[in-house]
Amino acid sequence: MINIQEVIETNKMIEQENLDVRTITLGISLLDCADNNLDEVNRKIFEKITTVAKDLVATGKAIEREYGIPIVNKRISVTPISLVGAAACKSPEDYVTIAQTLDDAAKKVGVNFIGGYSALVSKGMTTSDLNLIKSIPKALAITERVCSSVNVGSTKTGIDMDAVKLLGEIILETAELTKERDSLGCAKLVVFCNAPDDNPFMAGAFHGITEGDSIINVGVSGPGVVKTALQNVRGADFGTLCETIKTTAFKITRVGQLVAQEASRRLNIPFGIIDLSLAPTPAVGDSVAEIFQEIGLEHAGAPGTTAALALLNDQVKKGGVMASSYVGGLSGAFIPVSEDQGMINAVQAGALTLEKLEAMTCVCSVGLDMIAIPGDTKATTISGIIADEMAIGMVNQKTTAVRLIPVIGKKVGDMASFGGLLGYAPVMPVNSFSCDAFINRGGRIPAPIHSFKN
Repeated sequence: MINIQEVIETNKMIEQENLDVRTITLGISLLDCADNNLDEVNRKIFEKITTVAKDLVATGKAIEREYGIPIVNKRISVTPISLVGAAACKSPEDYVTIAQTLDDAAKKVGVNFIGGYSALVSKGMTTSDLNLIKSIPKALAITERVCSSVNVGSTKTGIDMDAVKLLGEIILETAELTKERDSLGCAKLVVFCNAPDDNPFMAGAFHGITEGDSIINVGVSGPGVVKTALQNVRGADFGTLCETIKTTAFKITRVGQLVAQEASRRLNIPFGIIDLSLAPTPAVGDSVAEIFQEIGLEHAGAPGTTAALALLNDQVKKGGVMASSYVGGLSGAFIPVSEDQGMINAVQAGALTLEKLEAMTCVCSVGLDMIAIPGDTKATTISGIIADEMAIGMVNQKTTAVRLIPVIGKKVGDMASFGGLLGYAPVMPVNSFSCDAFINRGGRIPAPIHSFKN
């Protein structure tokens, strides 16, 4: 039973501590939209999305009104498009038409983003995968709400270094085509290792091929709530610190569970998972980096930051799994630079570098996320950074990702602005020593020995 004290506590979290449901994401399978005729593929995709998702936004708003819980985004994820378009798309230009269809469908139903303009190439690329990847720069330049992801590695298969090399070039091309908007297109493109099938967060969401025809996944967030809870235990030992984070994560996840069940019931679509990630926003007081400061660090990036992040991630997961039987997605703490005011402050203070961020990704939920770098960074350097991050994910059997934004025309120290939840970020320096010969080898880095578990 929920008592009045818990109701009052939850209201305080929402009104004063930035607690929100970050997203309701409706996953839709498009496998039945495959066809040899491209026009038919586009027609089927538009028809299915606009039919299945027609009530998503209205339902989300109704739940917000009735329960007083902010639901920041309503989103859609779809089957990786390289699979859906394989029979009909013979060129990158063909795939761009599907991106436009996805964008039109997203606008029709009123969602913020639609994810799944994606390819899964951890062991190799088909012709269809290659065409989709080559289409990404133009697709992201001409659309408003389409998000793209490419999974280039996994613990089971290793890392496709041909794809890693290509993605370095694709990221730069995307930056160039959207340079008048501070290379915004790159903010909608994620490179993954061990990408999960049920992630509700953009830009990496897609509807996995093991999922049903449609599913409701919910992402909750509340770094401000965790920070406030920790203010009440300043100076306490680590046992008390951990217990406080775990208890708070439980409460946050219960709010998400309520919203997920209500959305599932009203839309008559099965409930999938709760992703209990602490996802920050540029709003003051809604920062993961400020949690580090409350734990006892002067800035994110100070000695002890990786340990603090490991502790935070673990306790968030432990609290969340007690609150919901179906926890999935990424679940933990995100450390995007542009979306977190505390992270931005740490970069500007000189406390946080790209190398320290890479070390932190060994224990965070994702990886190098929303990081602005100089626009003249070489494609091979970007590929090298991707390869490093993919290796962390592969060896540690965890999801890692890279969302780098080479901001064309800007240099270290300049500010790039992406708008809305995507925020703004100072351009960070990148190691300028060459990795050209390494990236140009081609082929595949084999899976680690501990991948053999059959």
